[in-house]
This record gives sequence, C-alpha cells and structure tokens, in this order.
Amino acid sequence: MEETIQPLSRIAFELGPITVYWYGLLIGLGVVVGYLLATRETEKRGLPKDTFADLLIWALPIAIISARLYYVIFRWEHYVDNPLKAFAIWEGGLAIHGGLIGGVATAIVFAKRRGISIWKLLDIAAPSIIVAQAIGRWGNFMNQEVYGGPVSREFLENLMLPQFIINQMYINDPQFGLGYYHPTFLYESIWNLLGLALLLWLRRVNLKEGEIFFSYVIWYSIGRFMIEGMRLDNLMIGDMLRTAQIMSIVLIVGAVVLWVYRRKAGLATKNYLDEEPKAKTTTNHTKGKKKKKK
Repeated sequence: MEETIQPLSRIAFELGPITVYWYGLLIGLGVVVGYLLATRETEKRGLPKDTFADLLIWALPIAIISARLYYVIFRWEHYVDNPLKAFAIWEGGLAIHGGLIGGVATAIVFAKRRGISIWKLLDIAAPSIIVAQAIGRWGNFMNQEVYGGPVSREFLENLMLPQFIINQMYINDPQFGLGYYHPTFLYESIWNLLGLALLLWLRRVNLKEGEIFFSYVIWYSIGRFMIEGMRLDNLMIGDMLRTAQIMSIVLIVGAVVLWVYRRKAGLATKNYLDEEPKAKTTTNHTKGKKKKKK
C-alpha cells in the first residue's frame, strides 16, 4: 500500500504557459507576511512608512541571487555538467545563509544612504525574517527536500502529524531508498515560529538597538545547528564539514561578541523603544491644525 503513495504536486496552478510552483509561492507568501509585519512596526518606530517597500526593491532580488549563488557554489557537482540548471530556482536550492548575507549587506548600504540607524532597521526586520523563513520551509516540504534520516511511519504518526505531511515524507532518497524520513523542514519551521514569539516579546523588553537582531541570529543559529545534524541534503565543505553548522557557530560567536563589545564600548546608546513616534505624530498633526486656523 505504501508504494501507491503519491507526493503532492509541486505545481500550485498554471495560467496558460505560466507555471506557478508551490516553492516560489510559499517563499513569496513569507516575504509578504514579513513585509506587512515590518511596515506596521516601522511607523511605530518613527521611520517613514515606505522604508521597507524601498528596501525590498533592492534587498529581495539581491538576497535571492546570493542565496542561489551560495547554494550552487557548495553544490557545484550537481551543476558542473549542466550549468544552466543553476538558474532553475523553482526546483529548490536557495540557501538561507546566502540570502542573509546579501540581504543584510543591502540593508547596510540602504541605511547609510537614508541616514537610518542600521541597528534599528535590522531590529525591525528580525521578526519579519524569521516568520518568512518559517513559511518558506513549507516550500521545501512541497519539493520533498530538507528532510532528515529514515524513520518509520509509526514514528511520524506518534508525532500526531496530519496524514498529508506523513504521506509527503515518503521519499525516494538516493542514499537510503524509498521510505519515510524525518520532517526536518517542520522542525525548523516550528523553531522559527517560537523564535518569532521570542522576538516580539523582546520588543517590549526594550533592549539596546541591535540586540533584537542579535537575538534572532543566536536563536536561529542554535536551532539550525541542531537540525542540520539530522538532515541528509547538507551543503558540505569537503566530506566532513557541514556549511550550515559552521556558519551557525560563526554567527552565534559573532553576535555574542558584537553584543558585549557594543555594550562595553558604549556604542549601544539607544534603546529599541526610544523616541516613540506617536508623540511626534500627534505634535505634527496638531501643529498642522493650528496653522490652518491661522
């Protein structure tokens, strides 16, 4: 009976010659949800409403390109005989670490040109990034990728998973063959949603600027390091080193060092909730009314 299980279609819908894949659709949905979350917080923090709309024009394509480039570099053996396949991103293969490198680099340049605090910008963006990652992992689910080692169907049923997830985890892996596998995409998605709750709570704690973003980096990297050890489709450096685990360690250490250094050096002078914009908005609105009366 197990041999008759058919995977879910990777295609969401077709419009004439245009084929829309679940992978791209879910990543797009993650971007939209993240954008709405960031825009709402942007106004509260006193930045122009269109800040993230302007940023995404540059950051999104650069992040996608860098995410794909990162993946292709560390999986070059799959593309060396057919380099054109490197452009087939609908088949999967966007490395989150590559996307973060491109996106953060773009944000740094953007913030400098706009005269905006990069730390405030990254703090606002942190919950948006992690919720986009949580949603985007379901694109991997539809592609039957980002899974762990072999398990039994009974194991998955004991996790109280719905049948459509259990059936989709019935995969023909090139190493272990046809069978059920750990839904590591789901583990990471849940970890990211817990991280989202943490980051939203930290907004109310009123940390120094930059420390919500550092918290995101640390939280995500801890989860990624643990889950990466379960995955079968790792990007590797040589035969032993998993790139995501190396990057996770580097990011955790880097975030902690920067966090402590900025505090001790007196560089973290502003708090996340400093300069509440509501008072400014009210004042400007009132001034506008007074001018009209005159």
